[in-house]
Amino acid sequence: MKARPDIAAKDPQADLDALAAAFAGLREPADVVAFLRDLCTPAELEAMADRWKVVPLLQQGVPYREIHERTGVSVTTTGRVARTLEHGHRGYAAAIAQLAPR
Repeated sequence: MKARPDIAAKDPQADLDALAAAFAGLREPADVVAFLRDLCTPAELEAMADRWKVVPLLQQGVPYREIHERTGVSVTTTGRVARTLEHGHRGYAAAIAQLAPR
């Protein structure tokens, strides 16, 4: 019987850190887009883009229902993004800060 190679123990944090390092190493938006298209399914890309699309509207205080009417993003998704903005890991805030005029 053929021996199987040992599979290293899974380390989700190390895997996430490696992915984050790959993103951080990309300088051009076109390179990030290419990486995302290679990495994600079209549905995953759409879901992430939808979440990002509602962030500025939430920051402006636009009601969930109006966000849905303007963007087509579900009220449930908008609520999830709102909770993350309030109680998440501050990732949205860090991304927004990078886009703000300096």
